Amino acid sequence: MIEIIWLGRGGQGAFTAAKLLGAAYTSDSGDKYALAFPSFGPERRGAPVRAFTKLDTKPVADRSQTEKADYIVILDDTLYEPQLRSLLKEDGNIIVNSKNDIEGALSFDAENIAAELKLPTVNTVMLGLLTGISGVATEENAVEAVKGYMPKKIQERNISAILKAAEEAV
Repeated sequence: MIEIIWLGRGGQGAFTAAKLLGAAYTSDSGDKYALAFPSFGPERRGAPVRAFTKLDTKPVADRSQTEKADYIVILDDTLYEPQLRSLLKEDGNIIVNSKNDIEGALSFDAENIAAELKLPTVNTVMLGLLTGISGVATEENAVEAVKGYMPKKIQERNISAILKAAEEAV
């Protein structure tokens, strides 16, 4: 099973990105399964949020929080802590939206891409980076997920974000 932890703040779309990844993973095959779910305390904009995506070739029913992830995707670098490395599997990676280099993590300035495309959040930028780095889903499948789950009026900018970010990740 491939497990991804998404860390963000309320309103940044971490759970939306988790769902889009699940949709992208399952979009081209009937023998792929995904489960995405959030975990948060009091619901309010700006509060820390965790979301999880679990991907497998058999049905995923385990809704428990991931204890060892293949990837941790952080939408807000203030949520990064070196202790997060203990939540990674042996070959796991942390991907952080940050203008700064963060030791032990892959840092990308997702804010820059989001601003260029006039997006209010970096969630689809980070999804694009994850697909480019990990290959758990293709950019084409992520694009199809956006088309299937996002309102038409915001699809084009989010699709551009995924494609640009995936290209930068390579």
